[in-house]
Amino acid sequence: MILLRKIIKPTIHIRFASRISFRINELARFSDGSAIAQLNNTSVLVTSVSKTKTLSSSSQPSFLPLTVDYREKAAAAGRIPTNYLRKELGLTDHEILTGRMIDRSIRPLFLNGYVYDTQVTCNILSVDGMIEPDVLAINAGMKELNMESSASLATSDIPWNGPIAAVRIGSIDGKFIANPTRQQMQKSDLNLVVSVNPKGHLVMIDASANRLSDENFFSALEFSIECCLPIIDQIKQLSNKTKRINIELQKFDNLLIEKISILSYDRLVKIFTDSTLDKITRDTAITILRQDILNELLLNEEISINNISDIFSYVVKKIFRNLIFEKSHRCDGRLFNQLRKINCNINLYEPLHGSALFQRGQTQVLCTVAFDALDSQYRSNDFIWRTGHKRKPFILHYEFPPYAINEIGRTYGRADRRELGHGALAEKAVEPIVPNEVPFLIRLTSEVLESNGSSSMASVCAASLALMDAGVQIHEPVAGVAIGLVSKCADDGTVTDYRILTDILGIEDYMGDTDFKVAGTRNSITALQADIKNMEGLPLNIVQDALRAARDGRCKIIDIMNKTISESRKTKKQNTPELETLTIPVHKRGRFLGVGGLNLKKILTQTGVTILPIDEMTYSIFAPNKDALNEAKQIIDKLLEDMKEPELEFGGIYTGKIVEIRPNGVLIQLYPTMPPVLLPNSQLDRRKIDHPSVLGLNVGDELQVKYFGRDPVSGTMRLSRKILLNTGNIGPVRNMISTEQDKKRPGIWDIRPLKTPSSDETKSN
Repeated sequence: MILLRKIIKPTIHIRFASRISFRINELARFSDGSAIAQLNNTSVLVTSVSKTKTLSSSSQPSFLPLTVDYREKAAAAGRIPTNYLRKELGLTDHEILTGRMIDRSIRPLFLNGYVYDTQVTCNILSVDGMIEPDVLAINAGMKELNMESSASLATSDIPWNGPIAAVRIGSIDGKFIANPTRQQMQKSDLNLVVSVNPKGHLVMIDASANRLSDENFFSALEFSIECCLPIIDQIKQLSNKTKRINIELQKFDNLLIEKISILSYDRLVKIFTDSTLDKITRDTAITILRQDILNELLLNEEISINNISDIFSYVVKKIFRNLIFEKSHRCDGRLFNQLRKINCNINLYEPLHGSALFQRGQTQVLCTVAFDALDSQYRSNDFIWRTGHKRKPFILHYEFPPYAINEIGRTYGRADRRELGHGALAEKAVEPIVPNEVPFLIRLTSEVLESNGSSSMASVCAASLALMDAGVQIHEPVAGVAIGLVSKCADDGTVTDYRILTDILGIEDYMGDTDFKVAGTRNSITALQADIKNMEGLPLNIVQDALRAARDGRCKIIDIMNKTISESRKTKKQNTPELETLTIPVHKRGRFLGVGGLNLKKILTQTGVTILPIDEMTYSIFAPNKDALNEAKQIIDKLLEDMKEPELEFGGIYTGKIVEIRPNGVLIQLYPTMPPVLLPNSQLDRRKIDHPSVLGLNVGDELQVKYFGRDPVSGTMRLSRKILLNTGNIGPVRNMISTEQDKKRPGIWDIRPLKTPSSDETKSN
């Protein structure tokens, strides 16, 4: 008999949210922890599993191997995937970004030294379309909170300093809304997701805003903490499970730490206080020192190489952080609030629509702009059955090739999780300054050529410069800066002292506690992301100081950028795309489009010009340049030149020649410059006929017809012959066919009667 855990099913009602139900250990009961959170008809199952095997010192990692998997399955919405296999394939960008957000929320709260493989899996069970399903996975208490993973870990036996709660905050007309619905988010100027620990400290911040002021953004953070604390209290009531005991945490030998510190202190201080060293030379010096210490210790003691390497890294970090507090400057000689040297260049290559090179210290980013027709814009298939196609007329792609840090690696294929995360952050930062009325698809490609910290924020600066170089009339320039934090904490986790670092280096990011990326204009914030690494959460007062430092840094960066270009280019570049509209009468549409749009495809192949319908008579022409537009116009004029025709008078009588006989009528030509027009069987004679041949008509015969204008839907001419029969052909012939020819035209009396079968033939049949 297998003993399974008891099911706990509390229902929580929170002031800021709808009623949420938690069911603990109902499904996946073999896992270390499992929880189902349900809000309305959206349910999420989250499980947490961690290995219990004691790792040997030789194979023990120096970090927490945490994996967070988030999946949105079509079955949750009662649908079938639309790919060719009709099943879920690889992770989508949205799933990866959501998984990263959950990871950043829970990772800081694991115990120091806990290095066991741990996996958190979020599985969407059902969706109702009212809220985003990723929200409930990150969250469980308010339409967009990270409570579900929190509840799973809190009710498991995995050592974890949770629980946490997270909330999404929107802002409509200056009023903050906790966990807004999907419809409300479309009107919101703010999309803020915050995770909070039991102390009310911020564990994770991820935000995008439509140029929200720093003061309003800070108020939103205060509001989010107020929303999260009641949720944490409720999750604590669910956690009745004893945590694992006697687990082996990664601990270092104090004696060995002291030995390595003595051997390396003087050389490390010299390395970290020499401002002439750059990234490569500093890293090389540390690597040489590490190898020297390894060689010396391995000769005298039986110690694992991995152990010595991990302890050396611990000592390096400790000395680096202490020097931050002891000295009034950083390892490159800068003050705490000082930026690195910045250089900007634009219009690097003439064939490009826009380009910019942004250099900040040893971080170098090349950003290019490319325009295309709106029909080429990206269509997101994420949960298309629930929300429909999501079109993106603005795209920013971030690329981080291995040579940017002097390494060898893959330079092709899909972007990794880090590239996706950095690209999404930069895109959120730049998108608010791009006007909605831009008639093109805009793609920004940000390629990191050198990296020594804050490449994503450098991408924001380069993107702003490239857009202005391309002539996009942005609202105002945007810039980004990374703020670092080095702190001292008491045994209970309380911060006793800290230093705020502006524009951090790569080594400061690695050694520090926080990477606080802030992007925005001179007076507003457009995107923010905070990664907390070596502490359990950020107090609100430290966040406020970081926001002030970020605003000062942004203003200085924008001032430097304005020296290169301060406003968007007013004159078009020679290769700037052209966009025009073309009106085609309905009756000429067939000749213009061709069979199955063949003519438009030919124009695209020959000239690169894209033609898209706007309505029944209007088409937009997108050309990569003016020369291509002129070439396409010539082709279009040639298609339509044979269609020039005289205007026909409504009710006029015209004589035309039969050019083709069809089962449903005859094609007659009224003028040589006009295409043949179908005269249907219903308008050939007063009697009902099944084929024109019963009237004795042949190709080349001339018929008189009356003109009744064009069909308002199809645009085809409406002609009638039967209306003239027995009316004496009242009125002159409008197309000047000679009267003698008209007399030769057979009249109604010349029509051969329809043959009817005799009685004998009927009997024989």
